[in-house]
Amino acid sequence: MDTLQSRLAQEDVVQYKLFLIQPVGSTLQHSEDHLSGLTEEILAKVAPLLMQYIWQCQAFNLKYNPEKGGVPAHIGGSTYFGDNVDDEWFIVYLLKQITEAFPELAARVEDNDGEFLLIEAADYLPKWLNPDTSENRVFLYRGELHILPCPSHSSPVGISKEVVPSVAQAVVLLATHPEACKASPKICSALNTRLKGYPGKIRANQHQAHCFVPAGIAVVLAQRPDLVAPAVSAFYLRDPVDLQACRSFKSFPPDSRVLTSVTFTRCLYAQLQQQQFSPDRRSGFTLPPRSHPQYKAHELGMKLAHGFEILCSKCHLPSSEPNAPMSCNPQWKGFMDSLKRNGYFRGELEGSANHRHLTRSAENFFKQSVASKSSILSPGEEVLQLLHTCTPLNLEELKKQESQLPQEDSDSWLDITAQDLERMLQERSGGRADVGRRNATSAKHHVQGVDNVEERKKGMEDDKEKEEAGYSLVAVSQGMKNFLNAVSSHEGAELPWTSTSQPFSFDPDSLTSALDRLLGRKEEELDSDDLDDDDDDDDADEDEEEEKEEQPSGPAEMSGTEALDSLRTYMDQMDQELMGTNIGQSFSLSNPNKASSESSSIHPSDSLQEEGEAEEIQPLDVDLNLVTNLLESLSSQDGLAGPASSLLQSLGIHLPPNSDPVIKETM
Repeated sequence: MDTLQSRLAQEDVVQYKLFLIQPVGSTLQHSEDHLSGLTEEILAKVAPLLMQYIWQCQAFNLKYNPEKGGVPAHIGGSTYFGDNVDDEWFIVYLLKQITEAFPELAARVEDNDGEFLLIEAADYLPKWLNPDTSENRVFLYRGELHILPCPSHSSPVGISKEVVPSVAQAVVLLATHPEACKASPKICSALNTRLKGYPGKIRANQHQAHCFVPAGIAVVLAQRPDLVAPAVSAFYLRDPVDLQACRSFKSFPPDSRVLTSVTFTRCLYAQLQQQQFSPDRRSGFTLPPRSHPQYKAHELGMKLAHGFEILCSKCHLPSSEPNAPMSCNPQWKGFMDSLKRNGYFRGELEGSANHRHLTRSAENFFKQSVASKSSILSPGEEVLQLLHTCTPLNLEELKKQESQLPQEDSDSWLDITAQDLERMLQERSGGRADVGRRNATSAKHHVQGVDNVEERKKGMEDDKEKEEAGYSLVAVSQGMKNFLNAVSSHEGAELPWTSTSQPFSFDPDSLTSALDRLLGRKEEELDSDDLDDDDDDDDADEDEEEEKEEQPSGPAEMSGTEALDSLRTYMDQMDQELMGTNIGQSFSLSNPNKASSESSSIHPSDSLQEEGEAEEIQPLDVDLNLVTNLLESLSSQDGLAGPASSLLQSLGIHLPPNSDPVIKETM
């Protein structure tokens, strides 16, 4: 039970560790003072990025970890990212920046899925690398992805895939052979594509919206914009007990509401916007009609106020005494010196408004990430403390600021069309979509010939026609054939774009000779050792069976050609039996018109003669039957996930949604 609880506790948690890479011959010690000082320098380096970031649940944090269980002393931390996976990938970006700025450090990062960096580049990994052989092999070093190699004929550097390297061994190999450990360009490119856009992506993933909130919330968010995350989470995960505190609103009375601009992440905004909620009549919150131009601002503010009230109802003000000044903390001076060395204040004069704003942001960041864990307050306690220490609320001043609010962002990104979803899936599939397009193009050229050069110079209408023509049904059948011809093993089938072997080819002569060797020569006798463990009863039964088999066979041996003829005769008999059933009606024939005309030309008086004769078996149209069955399966899925769509997507084949109402009704 404890193991199960520990596994559940690690869900949606990313863990990261920074190890010190010692040059060859170096005697540098992993002392606590050295690594602790390095921690402050790292946080000061990434502080400009972290201060503008709003975390879903838990912020990026680093601390010194002593040597334990064979793992050297290192700098590490963990972050619970919850529903926002962008937090996890932002941490990967931070680790890349840290290892690039501090080349003496190598980073390891993993979550409950294991080496998720390898999952992103799964299409380009070497064959020997899998979840069982990747432990302690994946590192971020000098800003690039490194994978400890497996020794080969071309390069003896590495550690055997049968051995799990220790962290100490991995660090030594990274220090001595960094180039040999560097991941292939395709793997690095896949990771860089996933991280493309940072640090500008931080702002792109944020959403500014106008909200009517109580004045206390407006003051709190002006000083600590990041506190919007725990408030949204409190509302999103509310229960009936939490809502009992929202009947009176002791901390944030609704009669003091003002219009303010609130910065969310897109994940937080979607969680707040998509929740259907009606306030209690006793709470004092009333909403205007839905046709009101500011209905959305009132609704968002009402939900946000409920979240802040739930937060504050679960805790109390920690102390009425003012906190000790930040200058009393011995780490504060070193942290400020690191910020100045990294140009955090951007040349602002000390005492100016911008300098004070940057200093206040640095203090908030220091309390959350650098200061001792024992001094960190819960979000609700921080909100109450800010309300207690801030100047008295000035409603008139806050009302005046309503006319100066920045324009809110459009939330059209919440509405995703089928075309947008298809484009996103193609972008995420990467090479698979390219393979699908190549299959469609090659199949189209195979049937229609090479496109004319003049046709490529047409306008947008022609481009649209080409896009629709790209959905080739020939590519569907060809893709399935490529999949069936690919190599497979007990570990699964290799997809066509990952198969490095030659396509499977069928040679009838080779098959005949193989059957000749198999059936044409005399059976070899088994060794007596193979039958030592059998019972006497089994021996008697086998003797009887051998006598029965020897009697009809006779002294003559059957050649390979005779065996094939016998097999064909057997298959013909099966076809004749199946023709008496309705199974053949479910398949499409290659030339149904010819078959129907021949059947209609037969005179009724000749039917008795035809009964005793073998009917001509019409060949099946394999491609048509394959495509028909796949399309029927896709239509029956009604746009949901299913076997047909999963198979086609894995083959890189993308078909448009079924928009034919007649087909939908008949399926």
